[in-house]
Amino acid sequence: MDADEMYRKMKAKLERVVPDVELRYKAELAAEIIALKREKNAVILGHNYMEPALYYSIPDFVGDSLELSRKAAQTDKDIIVFCGVKFMAETAKILNPTKTVLLPSEKAGCSLAASITAEDVRALKRKFPGVPVVSYVNTYADVKAESDVCCTSGNAAAVVNSLKSDTVIFLPDEYLARNVARETGKRIIFPEPIPPTPPFPSREGGTGGLGSGTIIGWRGRCEVHEKFTVKDIQDVRAQFPDVVILAHPECSPEVVAASDFSGSTTAMIRYVEQSKAPQYLLLTECAMGDNIAAANPDKEILRLCSVRCPHMNQITLEETLAALKYNRYVIDVPEDIRARAYRAVSRIIAIG
Repeated sequence: MDADEMYRKMKAKLERVVPDVELRYKAELAAEIIALKREKNAVILGHNYMEPALYYSIPDFVGDSLELSRKAAQTDKDIIVFCGVKFMAETAKILNPTKTVLLPSEKAGCSLAASITAEDVRALKRKFPGVPVVSYVNTYADVKAESDVCCTSGNAAAVVNSLKSDTVIFLPDEYLARNVARETGKRIIFPEPIPPTPPFPSREGGTGGLGSGTIIGWRGRCEVHEKFTVKDIQDVRAQFPDVVILAHPECSPEVVAASDFSGSTTAMIRYVEQSKAPQYLLLTECAMGDNIAAANPDKEILRLCSVRCPHMNQITLEETLAALKYNRYVIDVPEDIRARAYRAVSRIIAIG
């Protein structure tokens, strides 16, 4: 596909989202990336949080962490270029130890993944011996290696329930843990003092979350999702009373409770595609709202976006082109860590 063909393809999808002058420039970059991808036998994976010009041009597959993990596990290509952040590229390497995995920017980290270390997990296991450890996929490889199973925002509750354990250590997202505790009817505790929060009703009713067991949480947070507030929702509803509000489970439980729907990025996309509300508001990373708007031109997507994820924003067409040209930045995971992390990661693919 040459630059003119790429421009026409991108324009058909993005003319309401991206200025034409930018589309023409980015179409040239995308066409060059596609040619290099074929030459080097590479596959490009694009997370739902990628900017629209990248999301709708170069990836072979797009999706959330779980879907892209599946695609990474199935690929027969020599090179995997992961347009996401470091923990995602590490997950691809965990599943594909003989392949070259490239991350277009070495600065594409994650505040949530950085909130916990492998030593933190070992300390928790010493304090709570025998308790299974569930780690959110938004963690680095050494943390996954200390875990029994990983999960995504879409299957976190299913993973917790699959363990058949009265008590579970759930890391590192505080808000996701609280939302999972409410969904599974468990109470939640933290190993260190945290600010008091209101009790949440259990599945069976009542207060305090005194369900069938306990989740031991950690105080990590996503620097984007923690910024959304109940007041934001109230202000939007005052102006648009018929709006449907969708919140990512990394938002606070109060925000999730005040929203109409909560789910993973893939679940949000499916919800918008299948419903017929007059307006939608997505409480998640900004670029995804643009991507959904481009895919659903007949639906009105409102914007409440003051902050893009600074890490996802590091992944651009320019950086992706450089990654393929210069074989950078190569993701390596030491084999002893990779092998242990593989057991935890492979289980989320089996659970689904």
